[in-house]
Amino acid sequence: MTDAPDDAIRTSEVLTDDPRDEVTDDLPDPAAEDAKEHDRVRSLVEWVAVIVGALVVALVVKTFLFQAFFIPSASMEPTLEEGDRVLVNKLSYDVHDIRRGDVVVFELPEDKVGADGIKDLIKRVIGLPGDVIETRDGVVYVNDRRLDEPYLPEGTLTGDPGNGNNPAIDRQTVPEGTVFVMGDNRANSHDSRYADRGPIPIDSVVGRAFVLVWPPGEMGSL
Repeated sequence: MTDAPDDAIRTSEVLTDDPRDEVTDDLPDPAAEDAKEHDRVRSLVEWVAVIVGALVVALVVKTFLFQAFFIPSASMEPTLEEGDRVLVNKLSYDVHDIRRGDVVVFELPEDKVGADGIKDLIKRVIGLPGDVIETRDGVVYVNDRRLDEPYLPEGTLTGDPGNGNNPAIDRQTVPEGTVFVMGDNRANSHDSRYADRGPIPIDSVVGRAFVLVWPPGEMGSL
């Protein structure tokens, strides 16, 4: 009678040591699997929300605040080189009026867009509405006072009789609602001096270019 309990004990030990008795520990936990799937879905939703939010912010910034523009020609050299990129503040003229000397981006009307398809141009404001503007011996005068243009290389002429690409400015009054603009590269700029361009409507101005952002080594304010 005393041997039976020992056999029972030994049998129990053998059964307990059998790895097959532990197989139940490896069975998947449905609750844990559901929690992992929930976390994956939540993470995906969060990333989608972040991406959509970033796109919305970028669209708002580009539409209403700032926009980068590519310089398509050499007309603003040496201030801006062809291929440079500038950042334009679209809110500037909601806060204050256009100022003489501002570098502005403006949009051409559809009937004046050239074969290259470029409709956004960049020039410098020289004359404001009501200003009397002209050139005398290659120098710009506004309201009978010589205009100080420190952004031009020394010796630059505005109006060169020997260069058909650098016309002078006949004495004229800038019409209300417009501004007279020119490129800093006076010998290579199709601007308000030309009859087919003339002073530009203020409502065509996209904004004020205030900083050069490309190339990186040339970054700086305008």
